[in-house]
Amino acid sequence: MENVTLNPKEQNRLQVLNEVNLGRLRVKQAAILMKVSLRHTRRLLAGYRKEGAKALAHGNRGHLPYNTLDVALREQVVELAKTKYKGFNQQHLSEKLNEKEGLPLSRSTVRRILLKEGIVSPRQRRAAKHRSRRERYPRSGMLLQTDGSPHDWLEGRGPTLCLIGAIDDATNEVPYACFQPQENSAGYIRMLKSITLSHGIPLALYHDQHSIFKVNPGKIPTIEEQLAGKRPQTQLGRILEELGINSIAAKSPQAKGRVERLWGTFQDRLVSELRLAGATTEKEANRVLSQFLPDYNRRFSVQAKEPGSVYRQPKSDFKADEIFCYKYTCAVGLDNVVKLGQQRLQILPTAHRPSYARCRVEVQVGLDNTLAIYYEGQPLKTRPAPLEASGLRKQSTMPSLPNNPKQPSQEPSFNPWRQWVYR
Repeated sequence: MENVTLNPKEQNRLQVLNEVNLGRLRVKQAAILMKVSLRHTRRLLAGYRKEGAKALAHGNRGHLPYNTLDVALREQVVELAKTKYKGFNQQHLSEKLNEKEGLPLSRSTVRRILLKEGIVSPRQRRAAKHRSRRERYPRSGMLLQTDGSPHDWLEGRGPTLCLIGAIDDATNEVPYACFQPQENSAGYIRMLKSITLSHGIPLALYHDQHSIFKVNPGKIPTIEEQLAGKRPQTQLGRILEELGINSIAAKSPQAKGRVERLWGTFQDRLVSELRLAGATTEKEANRVLSQFLPDYNRRFSVQAKEPGSVYRQPKSDFKADEIFCYKYTCAVGLDNVVKLGQQRLQILPTAHRPSYARCRVEVQVGLDNTLAIYYEGQPLKTRPAPLEASGLRKQSTMPSLPNNPKQPSQEPSFNPWRQWVYR
C-alpha cells in the first residue's frame, strides 16, 4: 500500500470526511467545516471513497515544476561562472551565456543559481543613504532656500518662463517670487535686493550648485586674486560676501526639499490661477503672482518655533545700488578712457587727481545698465567718450536684426561671467 503524507489542512479534511462516511455529519455541514463549496465537498468525498486518503493530497505533490532547470544545466552555469566567466556580474554573465553558450537564461534565473551556490556579484553597490527630515530653523530669517523653476507656467498661451523665488525655512513664508524669461544672476540679485529692502538681510542662503552661485573649482584665479589671497567669485557670490550672508550649496535636490515642494505647490495652484486670469505674457503673470503670494503666505505659512526675527536691518548709510550690481575691475587708458565692451567712458579730472591714466578702477553696472566708475571707493565724474575708428566701422557694418528677434535676456548688456580687465 502506497504511503501518503498529508499536511495539517488535508488531515482535517480526512477527519471530516470520515465523519460523513460514518453518518455523523451531513455533506452540507462538512462543506462548512472545511470552508469549501458544497460541489467541491462532493468531489472530495467521491475521490476519497474511490482512492482513499491519496485523493486528498494535491496532484502535483512530488512532481517537479515544468519549468525547473535541469541539474546538469545548473551545474554548467555554476562551472562557467567559476572558470571562463569568473568576475562577470550577473547581467553580463546572463548575456554571455545567451550569446556564446546558447543558454537563454534570464538574469533573475542566473542570479538565483549563483546565490544558491554562494557566488555573489563582484560589483559592490553603494548602500542607500538614510535620509531623515531635518528640523526647521527656529527663527525666521536664519535660512532662506532659493531656486529657479523653469516651467510652462502659461500652458502654451505665452512664452516659457522661469520663476525665481525663496522660502523661509522657519515659517514657510515666501518673501519673494518673480517670473522672468530664464534663470540668471540678475534674477537672484533682484531677489536679494527686494528681500533686503522689505525684510532685511538673512543669515544664510541655501541654494543648488549652479554656476550662478559658485565658480567652477577648476577655474584658475587671476593675478589680482592670487595676490589678494582670494578665491574666484561669481557676481552673486561677491554680493553675498559683501552682505555677510552665508552661502550654503546643497548636494542634492532632496536637501533643499522645502523649496522643491514649494514649486510643486505653485505648479498646481499658481498655474490654475494663471489659467483663470487668462495670463499670456510675463507682465500679466507677475501681476497674478503679486496677488497670489499674500494669499499663499496666509494659508501655508507656519509659526516659527521661537518668536522674533533675525533679519539684519541695513545701516542708515546703506546704498543698495552700490551692492546689488555687477562690478568689474578695469585699467584706465592713457587718455583717461575706460573701455567696457562697446562702451567708452571718459573720466573727468577731479580736485584730488587731474589724471587717472593707468589706474585700476571699479566699474559698476546696475541692473538697468547704468554705469558708474569708482576709484578707491570714491565715485568719479564721467561722460561718454567717442568710439575709435574700429568701433565706428563695426557699427556701420552691423547686420540688421531679423524680423523675429530672439527674446532678450534680462542680463545686463555686459556679460557678467567675463572678467573685464583691460590693459
